Amino acid sequence: MQRTSTKLVTLALAAVAAALFTVHGALAQTTAAAAPPPGDTARGKANFLRYGCYECHGTVGQGNYGSGAKLAPHPPPWTTVSAYVRKPAGNMPSFSEKILPTSDLADIYAYLSSIPAGKAYTQIPILNATTMKPK
Repeated sequence: MQRTSTKLVTLALAAVAAALFTVHGALAQTTAAAAPPPGDTARGKANFLRYGCYECHGTVGQGNYGSGAKLAPHPPPWTTVSAYVRKPAGNMPSFSEKILPTSDLADIYAYLSSIPAGKAYTQIPILNATTMKPK
């Protein structure tokens, strides 16, 4: 009898895991497909500073050890960012639509998307000159 119940529990857990993977896959496809609303990069930079995002995420979204995630360059998908801003996990405060309108958030996202990646250390002369080269 115990073997039968163990098999049933195992089967049930496998079914739940399969369902979770299916839902996760569907959500990931939906998230990747949603395009961000149009935004203005200049207003986005001003909003990033005005709403205090820079305090944890740095002035160019580079992140801060322990307090704010790296957001730029290459921010997460729009739907991920907007959902997280509205209902965050961890220490980040939530920003409702009344506090941070979606239009302002779209501008912030446009700003983060506009931030270019930094140069490779090999393209920075002072770093390239002082970096130890392999023998």
